Formats: sequence, structure tokens, C-alpha cells
Amino acid sequence: MFSHSGNSWRQFICFFYGEIDPVFNNRSFMMNRRRLLKGSAAALAGGVLGSTAIAEPRPLFQNVNTHSSPSDLKITDLRYAIVVKPGPSPCVLIRIDTNQGVYGLGEIRDIAGPNYALVLKSRILGENPLNITYLFNKLQQFGGPSRQAGGVVAIEMALWDIAGKVYNIPIYQMLGGKWRDRVRVYADTTESMDPKEYGQRAKERKEVMGLTWIKMDLGINVLEGIPNTVMQPSGQSRWEQHDLPHPFTATEVTDKGIDRLCEYVAAVRDAIGMEIPLSMDHLGHIGPNSVIRLGKAYEKFNLEWMEDVVPWYYTDMLKHITDSMPTPTITGEDIYDIADFEKLCANHAVSKIHPDLATSGGILQTHQIGDMAFKYGVPMAMHFAGTPVCCMANVHCAAATQNFLALENHSLDVPWWADLVEGVEKPIVNKGFIKVPEGPGLGVTLNEDMVRKHLKPGTGYFEPTDQWNEKQSWDDAVFS
Repeated sequence: MFSHSGNSWRQFICFFYGEIDPVFNNRSFMMNRRRLLKGSAAALAGGVLGSTAIAEPRPLFQNVNTHSSPSDLKITDLRYAIVVKPGPSPCVLIRIDTNQGVYGLGEIRDIAGPNYALVLKSRILGENPLNITYLFNKLQQFGGPSRQAGGVVAIEMALWDIAGKVYNIPIYQMLGGKWRDRVRVYADTTESMDPKEYGQRAKERKEVMGLTWIKMDLGINVLEGIPNTVMQPSGQSRWEQHDLPHPFTATEVTDKGIDRLCEYVAAVRDAIGMEIPLSMDHLGHIGPNSVIRLGKAYEKFNLEWMEDVVPWYYTDMLKHITDSMPTPTITGEDIYDIADFEKLCANHAVSKIHPDLATSGGILQTHQIGDMAFKYGVPMAMHFAGTPVCCMANVHCAAATQNFLALENHSLDVPWWADLVEGVEKPIVNKGFIKVPEGPGLGVTLNEDMVRKHLKPGTGYFEPTDQWNEKQSWDDAVFS
């Protein structure tokens, strides 16, 4: 019945022990197996077991969606819908359809448009969506060093959603299981030019929303109009002030400016206490020396980290800053390649990393980034801004990653944010934590009425995208 080929031997093992192998999951094969087992049972009843009754074999397809045949799955379509302002920017949801009615949801990181995914549609049509690593490697060249990776990652996210639905298991289980049942959330505090008001808003995050980790944005913008706080050449353009990397702006903070910035941090610490972790972001494009002086001044506030103090690709400069001050550093939301994360971790150029899953290669690669960082003793937080679809992708990854710290959320003040999806416990963010969903795939489905209500004006709800069915270019090969 079976040959000695590799596949046939695999088929025999699955046949004999009752395991389901997606490669050989076909109805006639399983029916033949059932008949053989029944016949064997009858023979045993008359022999070894005498008159003892033989129970029916355990049910087949115990954890498989029997409405699908995994080996025959094919991608048939990719469509999108744009949701306005569930976070800092509009978010693009994508849906990948298959020939068996199973679909997957993904999301392109905020600020990126749908074309980042649509240009890849022709490269996945007709493919089996369960070949996730193969498809990711095929598309990875169209990612890039930072946020333009959004299309590749959104597709990867949707493929995992399909796989979980086909095999009827949550994504975290396909990553090796979970370390935690709840994922901790940290969040920004809405800013104020008044330090006391800033502190009060942070206190509300803790006492009203129940957050156990606070982040505050505090940059040199709060020093505008205060003489002798910032040294900066006059007459600079916006490009020079905000788009040039930090070392090239010739901008430094004075002692007076540092004292004023410390007033803000002190006000927040007075309001929330010293027991709760407090992180800081958006310092402004200031020079490395000012970062170090600030990091020393902030020592008494015991910050969890100062974020993106200089661009992530200046490894030696980051290491110099990290080694020169007591306040920890963190970076990673704009990094795509795991090799770039490893360079930072291996050199201990930063104290912690915080990849954005929608930028850092998706669910599997972000999980691998965490495992890699663990090897070097580097903890991992996760940056996130978007809808509950991408949020749940992050939650599954965070649950399965040992050195995870906390997941960012930019939508705590959006009252309808959680209503965009169904299938999970509400509120999604409950007293500072998100419960890891147990449903198949991402564990959520879209609330169509709510998504339609918040569509970007002039756009539709997963309208046909046939114009993207044909390749726009022929550069499929990584090497020529």
C-alpha cells in the first residue's frame, strides 16, 4: 500500500497514529483508513480481546476546519478598507480571500497607504496561503529598512490569520505556545504645557484607566518662547529642524532648559508615584551631548527608558550614549531587518528594543527578534499604533515571546476603537492588560457596520482591486 518514498512513509506514519498531515488530508484516504481500522478492530475482538467490545476510533480532524482542504487552498483576491483615525493616522485593513471561503485580515502600519500591499497582489494570487515563510521570503525584498515594509507585513499577518482558521487554533499556539495569558499595555499621556496638568493627566491614566505603565512625550517643544533654554542656529528651515538626523541640527539644551524639562518629569512622578514604570519619547532633534546630560538629570526619576535618542542606524553613537548615562535607552520602531536588531543587541548599543510588528517583518520575525534579543539579555517592548486587527497580531506575538515587557497603545481615548472588531472580550484594554484571545487565527472578526461608519471619505469597503491582478514590474528575483 505504501512505497518507501519520503512522502509515502510520512503518509504511513500519519495513517497509523491518527495524525492529520495537511499534505495528505483528503477524504478518500481517511475513509480507507477508517475501514481498515474497523476491520482490524473486528479481528482483534475475535482474537486477543475475545468478546470485549471495541470502541470507535477517536474522531478525525479534531483540530482542523473540515470546511477547508489545506493542501488545495489558493489565494484568490486581496482587497482593502481604510479606517480614519483609530490611532494617530488612518489605518489600512487588508483582506486576503481564498478559493475555500477562508479569509485572513491584516493591517498596514499607520501613515502607509494601500498601494504598499496592492503592488504585491499579483505575486500571491494562486499561491497556497499556508506557505507563510515561503511567501514572506518571496515578498521580503519589497519591504525595506522601515515603514515601507507595511505591505509585506500586512500580508504576512493575514496569512497567519488564515492558517489559524484552517487549523482552528490561535496564532500564539503556532509560535510555540504562550508565556502569559494577559499582555501588559503602556500608553502615552496627552501632553500639556503646564507641568501640573501633565501630571494630573498621567494620574488619570493610572487611576481611571488602570494602566500599570505610563509613557510621556517630552521634547524641546515645551521650551519654545523661554529664553536661554535651547541653543540653535537661527533661520533654520523646518527640514533642518525636524528632518535632519539629530547630530546635524546643531541643537543643544542648556542647563536652564534641562531644569525646566525636569519640572515636567517631577510633576508626573509626583502624580503617579515611583512604583509604576515611566517611559519617555520625542525628545526632539538634539545632539548626543544633550541627550547624555538629560539622561543624567533624569536619573532621580528612574525612567524605564528614553526612546529614539538618535537614529537607530548610528550603532556606535547609540552605544556611546547608552554607556554614558544611567537612564536606559530603547529603539526599534523603524527597523525592518532582524540583522539590524541583532547588531544593536550584540553590541549592547541600547538597553532595550521595541520593534513595531507592522514594520519589523510581521508576527513570526518579530517573535524571532525577541528570541534573538533574549540571547543577549535584552528585553523587548513593542511599539503599536492602529486598529484592533494589528493589535491582536501584536498580542499573539507578545504572548509567545519570553522577554516581552509591554505593548504600546495609541487609541485609549478613541471610544469606538474596540467596536471595530467582534469575537473578543470587551473592553479589549482592561485595567492595563489585554487578554490573549483563544479564537482561531487572530481571534477577531470585523464589525462591518462600525468599520463602514469610520471609512475614509471617498473609499469603499473591500471593493474589487482587479487592476492590481497583473504584475506592475518583473523584479521578483532577489538576485539578478
